[in-house]
Amino acid sequence: MSNHSAQIVQKLWNYCNILRDDGLSYGDYVEQLTFLLFLKMADEQTRPPFNKPSPIPQEFGWDRLVKLDGDELEIHYRHTLEELGKRPGLLGLIFRKAQNKIQDPAKLRRLVADLIDKEEWSSLGTDVKGDAYEGLLQKNAEDVKGGAGQYFTPRPLIQAVVDVMQPKPGSEPGQRFVVCDPACGTGGFLLAAHEFIRRQKLDKAQLRYLNTEQLRGVELVDGVARLCAMNLLLHGVRGDADAPLPILVKDALGAKHGEYEMVLTNPPFGKKSSITIVNEAGEEEKQTLIVHRDDFWATTSNKQLNFLQHVFTILKQHGRAAIVAPDNVLFEGGAGETVRRELLKQSDVHTLLRLPTGIFYAQGVKANVLFFDRKPASEKPWTEKLWIYDLRTNQHFTLKEKTLQRSDLDEFVHCFHPENRYERTENERFKCFPYDELLKRDKVNLDIFWLKDESLEDSTNLPDPDVLALEIAEELEAALEQFATIAEDLKT
Repeated sequence: MSNHSAQIVQKLWNYCNILRDDGLSYGDYVEQLTFLLFLKMADEQTRPPFNKPSPIPQEFGWDRLVKLDGDELEIHYRHTLEELGKRPGLLGLIFRKAQNKIQDPAKLRRLVADLIDKEEWSSLGTDVKGDAYEGLLQKNAEDVKGGAGQYFTPRPLIQAVVDVMQPKPGSEPGQRFVVCDPACGTGGFLLAAHEFIRRQKLDKAQLRYLNTEQLRGVELVDGVARLCAMNLLLHGVRGDADAPLPILVKDALGAKHGEYEMVLTNPPFGKKSSITIVNEAGEEEKQTLIVHRDDFWATTSNKQLNFLQHVFTILKQHGRAAIVAPDNVLFEGGAGETVRRELLKQSDVHTLLRLPTGIFYAQGVKANVLFFDRKPASEKPWTEKLWIYDLRTNQHFTLKEKTLQRSDLDEFVHCFHPENRYERTENERFKCFPYDELLKRDKVNLDIFWLKDESLEDSTNLPDPDVLALEIAEELEAALEQFATIAEDLKT
């Protein structure tokens, strides 16, 4: 992050701490900033050198808002949010169901006049304002109690995945290349793909395509979708008036929503899909949601298995995918085994990255990145060998003291050999397993490891006590979550 971005983040963030005294959460604050930033930037775009018509009706423009104070400001701001939420397109996406959460008009006035109005956002480089907004999202995710961490994938991991997947430029009408994230959260994967493509030599048509049609996200939660849309907008991605919106707000698992050349995604953790209903006795109970789809190999309520099947369905022939998946996807029997058998058969499942613990804001998560390419129908299975890189054994990370850096993934990126993955070589952490060997394993279990865990072998190699304590806490949290799931199941 540049110095200017860091200064903006600090300035905006310091003010958030004042608003926290009024009971405003970090998430609420970032959301209010999003609304105000959008209004301010739309106003800036109407002036030279841009001279664009504003999508915002005149009576709700920034110039009206910035002149008001006290109750008048609060009432006008509330009406503005309500009205813009009813509009179609990008306005509706950003303002849908928007509410003013800043109850004190004096504090709202300070946010409008001192913090947002003082900065000329449109003239800032996309790197500066984009980084600043990303910085706010990261701080929001770090507030573990707020639960926003579930929408935030560690950026160094995203960068490494994009670096090995190497999304290509595309252009209308000839060369389509759409990158989709069906669980896009605040847009980390989409923006890293945008950044990767932008660094290549692009002609005008390719750049226009990148900023209007090349990135597609689906997000279930309104509030998160608006943060994602704003994040994309600040980085220069805006749907043309005639192009579809970059973000769809819907349940991705409900049905296929297109076919794409590349899918990069970290679907939500949490094992079951469920909804809360009120039963006849007036008590709340969870009802398990089993996804029934004709284009799925197995019917299950396991959300991750459903996302894995969904990703396969939305890939074009020869389309490529990278999906973050928890360990249960690798070893669970029943539907899990069915999905793994079919995936190995119908696509080339070529790489698995075993991720270390302590890198996700959702605690106790043991996860992996699975890389596969969809292939045309064939008698012969498409997977010939699965290469596994173990970044977990003897690796210890925490969210505060020892955070995951992009450099920790350098060796993985080198081993992946994205230029030509048929020229890979094995090393201590990178091993190759032929298809026949995988099939012989009980339930086609892909949870494979071979390195000796040094902390089990030799007590002098134990990590620091604080790291150990965190790991134990994470294990216990994960176990509690599993017991809670079992208890829910026993009730039904």
